[in-house]
Amino acid sequence: MSNSFPAPSVAGRSPIASPLTVNRFRPELQGLRALAVVLVMVYHVWLGRVSGGVDVFLLLSAFFLTGTFIRKIENGRPLNLLSYWLNVFRRLLPAAVVVFLAIIVASVSLLPKARWSSIMEQITASLFYQQNWQLARESVDYYAADHATASPLQHFWSLSIQGQIFILWPLLLAAGLLIFTSLRARFPALSYRMVLGVMFSLVFIASLTYSIYITDAAQEWAYFDTGARLWEFALGSLLAIFLPLIEKIPAIIGVPLGWLGLAAILSCGMVLQVEHEFPGYLALWPTLAAAFIIAAPPNRRGVQSVLALPVLGWLGNISYALYLWHWPVMIFFLSESGAERISVGTGLCLMLVSLLLAWGTTRIVESPLRSWTWLSAKRRRVGLSIAVLLSVVLLPLGGWEHKVAAEELRAAAQPAMDNPGARSLDPGFESEPEAGAVVIPLTSKLDEQWSNFGADCTGEWAPTAEQIEYCQQGGNPDASKTIVLMGDSHAQHWSGALDVMAQDQGWRWILLTKPSCRFGGESETRGEECGAFNRAAGKYVLDHQPDAVITLGTFTAAGEDEAGRSAAEQEVVVPDYVAGIRPLLDAGIPVVSLRDTPRLPSSPPECVDRYGAGADRCASPASELLAAVNPLEELAASGELGKHFSTMDMSEVLCPDALCRPVIGNVLVYLDQSHLTSTYARSAGAEFEKRFLAAFAG
Repeated sequence: MSNSFPAPSVAGRSPIASPLTVNRFRPELQGLRALAVVLVMVYHVWLGRVSGGVDVFLLLSAFFLTGTFIRKIENGRPLNLLSYWLNVFRRLLPAAVVVFLAIIVASVSLLPKARWSSIMEQITASLFYQQNWQLARESVDYYAADHATASPLQHFWSLSIQGQIFILWPLLLAAGLLIFTSLRARFPALSYRMVLGVMFSLVFIASLTYSIYITDAAQEWAYFDTGARLWEFALGSLLAIFLPLIEKIPAIIGVPLGWLGLAAILSCGMVLQVEHEFPGYLALWPTLAAAFIIAAPPNRRGVQSVLALPVLGWLGNISYALYLWHWPVMIFFLSESGAERISVGTGLCLMLVSLLLAWGTTRIVESPLRSWTWLSAKRRRVGLSIAVLLSVVLLPLGGWEHKVAAEELRAAAQPAMDNPGARSLDPGFESEPEAGAVVIPLTSKLDEQWSNFGADCTGEWAPTAEQIEYCQQGGNPDASKTIVLMGDSHAQHWSGALDVMAQDQGWRWILLTKPSCRFGGESETRGEECGAFNRAAGKYVLDHQPDAVITLGTFTAAGEDEAGRSAAEQEVVVPDYVAGIRPLLDAGIPVVSLRDTPRLPSSPPECVDRYGAGADRCASPASELLAAVNPLEELAASGELGKHFSTMDMSEVLCPDALCRPVIGNVLVYLDQSHLTSTYARSAGAEFEKRFLAAFAG
């Protein structure tokens, strides 16, 4: 997850005031914005964590927005919601559009095609302020494309939330005005601020309660959930509503309070594991810290003496563009350099580049368009300018998508002989792909490469246990023989090969799977949900008495572990595997134990995109990824599991000549570091059938 930065305040540099307070500009709040963006950059570049600054920005944006509307009402000016919305997005879009265009150019030039589809989706989501929901869906979707490598657009999630708030909040403020207007005749002492105070207190309580609940239940979703963040905006609104009372806090209390707030903001990211615990009740730390600074009275010994420094004011003025630039600058550097960490010197250079880009964007694009009075004089001009800005991004984005679609059509039209896949390993295979034939599947289509060839289990094969959420069946529905494949996603990706075998043999097949849940007995290495699924899956098999069961019998690893063991040294039999399969064997059900798929040290699709299908640097020796001897052989040789237990090893199909290549037979083998493409799995169907029959007969 990335931290975030707010859009420019709706109030701009307007005084924060009401008829009840002194009309004054608060330079320390500009300084607070500047300090927050510096913290965000420092944490991103060197600490690999988030600082909690996003929560400060969310609060400040609502504070400015609500204060602006209150002043309008108290000064008797109309709300003009449509004009407000048009002008807000006219201010937000220019700098964002410049960054979008830069990301498109840099992505096409520098990033592997495997990442293009995701980036195109995120550009569209960010442009229309829906990026937070896009990331929320990906964060809880096990089958989403691997997002270990951060997107250059990931930081737009909080801007999306703020864009949604800039639409929702004026509606709430207008609703408050309607309530106030309808009630003031009956309650003469009632004020607009009192109505808003009740409204936003309710929003605060409801949203904070929900935030605490959803953060505990699904933190990955909660982090991007607008509903879990509303209370932070509500707190900012409450500060604006009760500002006349807040400004009466005596200096003897307010001055230390301001310094306490500054210390709390500086220490938040160091003390709290923000990325794992927010935005529940712990997010009160940075938001209340910002509230303390807002509440601090002007005093030469107060926090203003630091936050009102001219350099911070200057940074505050370009802080929106600075945040927009710093994240993609860092991501593209990491992508190109291959570095895992950024040195102090390199980090300072990245910050300087971001600072120059932000200054140029603000000076050349954002400020001139914002101050162009002709453009803002009429609504239709503002609306037209927004349409033009959107088109400036959508047109090149559409051209990019068309280019990718044309390549996909070309690949789909290739004859099968150009992409034999695992069939190219058959003895005597001599056919060569045509010159210029592309590797399939294209890395832009990897999201479609999860093996999913069956239909939901129905009739007598439909599971009754609620723990079995994913059950598929395929092959011949009237078959006399049934094969059950069960386990995690490493079992599922072989279902394509199983489907080929079942259709050839006229069998039925059943897939029982749960992500990240390898089949076996009770073990401390598995969570309770996995244990419950395995118990239910085992009972399902015993109840249905299939002709054979296929499970994954080993675990492979990627890279060295904390003890310094290589991946090959870490391949072991699944913990408590014997305890899981013994009840099936005792019931006379044959179990074929399949060796796990090698896990490669880096993403094969990205390596192929960068260096080509035949690049040596994209291949890995099998000896570095798999144990010298299949751990299942010793288990089978012991004879303790009886005649119904046999083993099956497909590693020679994945690593021919003891070399694990990303492309075999002009077909991409892996869709990520450890999962097979369905195209390659199906091409291996004949060999899968041959080895299964040998194991089954044995």
